[in-house]
Amino acid sequence: MRKKVILITGAAGEIGQALIKSLAATGSNQVLSLDLHDLPDDMDGYSTHILGDVLDKNLFARLVTEYDFDVIYHLAALLSTRSEFAPELAHQVNVNGTLLLMQMAAEQSQRRGEPVRFIFPSSIAVYGLPDLETKARDFYVREWDWNYPTTMYGCNKLYCEMLGTYFGSHYQQLSRTTPTMLDFRAVRFPGLISAYTTPSGGTSDYGPEMLHAAAQGKPYACFVREDSVIPFMAMPDAVTSLLQLAAAERAALRRTVYNVTSFSLTAVQFRDEVLKAFPNAQITFEPDVQRQGIVDSWPAGLADKAARRDWGWEPAYDVARAFAEYLVPNIRQRYQ
Repeated sequence: MRKKVILITGAAGEIGQALIKSLAATGSNQVLSLDLHDLPDDMDGYSTHILGDVLDKNLFARLVTEYDFDVIYHLAALLSTRSEFAPELAHQVNVNGTLLLMQMAAEQSQRRGEPVRFIFPSSIAVYGLPDLETKARDFYVREWDWNYPTTMYGCNKLYCEMLGTYFGSHYQQLSRTTPTMLDFRAVRFPGLISAYTTPSGGTSDYGPEMLHAAAQGKPYACFVREDSVIPFMAMPDAVTSLLQLAAAERAALRRTVYNVTSFSLTAVQFRDEVLKAFPNAQITFEPDVQRQGIVDSWPAGLADKAARRDWGWEPAYDVARAFAEYLVPNIRQRYQ
């Protein structure tokens, strides 16, 4: 008999590590984690960890003979900045890897007669606003506004959202004999800030990079203008949103893709929050034209009314609490 598990891909990343710890604390299911890299030593025993590639069809063919995937958190991805330097690789990982996993999960849903829940973290990168005037006017964008991404990462995420809708509603629609479909659910994240893992290639990482540099006493040159504004969220809220969406009753969900957010800050406001905790921090602004253009195309805020209405989403960390209770004390401790 196959073991029922929760599968987490990209498990060694920022979200993956936090999610594994939260799931392990509940003890409700065995957690199977997958990544190209090992988990940190202090996470031994939190999951059954497998070193592997999301593009490895043979690996998944073996896993489905041993495991019954009850829920899949598909976190594996090549992030926004790295994707611009390697767009073909980004498409391979972000699209082909997702397609392979969705197809496997859809087929497993049909075989067992019960849908696999497929939880997908999307991004503000799916948006592409044409200019700063529009960005200021349409401050809080809805899920269906300005879906014109300007980056490979944003294109990948938007297409995978559409793939999820397809596998959740239309897969094998001309030949299907069973009504059981994949249960696809996605959240669009703002910039995420973690106290426990270092930034790893996201274009929104200028915020957390400021914090981590300041805590180490290192100077930091921010790659966007002082007035650049995007939404942010503390990592505990990101994990909470994934868990809440996964636990929500399907009948309550009126969408497959939901915005979630917490607070919006300009780059200079983010710097000022860092300076409150680290007054000697050396933070300057040296905008990079290309990365600045990407940030300018992203919305200043996200409208998360649908998530609040359908599954009770509400962030626990506003700006003050995020810095005072989560980020600053834990980052201080990390570098002491």
